[in-house]
Amino acid sequence: MDTREFGRLGRISALTLGGGGIAGVWGRTDRAEAVATIRAALDAGITMLDLAPSYGVDAESERAAGEALRASDEVLVTTKVQLPDGQGDIRRSLHDSLARLRRDHVDLFLLHTHLLPRDGSSTVPGNITWRRYRDEVVPEFERLRGEGLIRAWGITAIGHPDAVTDALREAPRPEAAQVVVNAMDMTGDLWGFDGVAPANDAILRVANGNGVPVVGIRAVAAGSLTASLDRDLPADHPAAVDFARAEPFRKLAAELGETPAALAHRYALTVPGVATVVLGVKNREELAECVAAEARGPLRDEELRALVALKS
Repeated sequence: MDTREFGRLGRISALTLGGGGIAGVWGRTDRAEAVATIRAALDAGITMLDLAPSYGVDAESERAAGEALRASDEVLVTTKVQLPDGQGDIRRSLHDSLARLRRDHVDLFLLHTHLLPRDGSSTVPGNITWRRYRDEVVPEFERLRGEGLIRAWGITAIGHPDAVTDALREAPRPEAAQVVVNAMDMTGDLWGFDGVAPANDAILRVANGNGVPVVGIRAVAAGSLTASLDRDLPADHPAAVDFARAEPFRKLAAELGETPAALAHRYALTVPGVATVVLGVKNREELAECVAAEARGPLRDEELRALVALKS
């Protein structure tokens, strides 16, 4: 598998195994299959796992990884902390994650709460103020790194675009940023700021311009860019609405001889400035499809033009 530069953490695999799928967020799976999928991912050359306490019931993604990983495994482990409505204890969350993972440190620790703009123009519940981010979160992340409990820290860069770009520009900067990257510019059921448009392309450019490695997320837009949604959703659910909108994408995938999921992942892997793409797979079969897609290499110019035409 291709490897790419990832700042402080060195080179990592072009694909990262995400924790949502193996924790049952994107359809049913079980612990045995989750453990087997993690082992298969490592065997395929994947060198990073992207986990979170919020993935699955009772932090299932971390528990599955704790069971699957061996002391000899050379794998980077990412986990996260959520601070809803300004509450939560960063250090306690990390220690709880380490206990479930059976590790003494994580390689990348991400803020999993969206940032609000520093000017107070948005006060969406469940997000974190700019003041708390700069005055509390960043200093604590820096302390945790200094203590060796984490090797690097970053943000899930899907907050208010003004706040995210401010965070990427101002030192100390995040050492990684998760950015939505997919072929149809869909939010992947992650947008919560009414009246403000997502700015994922701009955020990607700002991250690249400031030396912040980018982790591409939502490559299949929460399942909307796959052959079928494998969980029951009401027709007005954002992912279901996007799935209906994506019918031309599925038609193009068939014309190109690709499955929709494979085409979506090859697109994300082709986007300049993306260091690694997180997979939302829930079993070994879906993993194999994505690994094979990565092995086929970047999309050709004519394939990219066809995808761009779908969005115009």
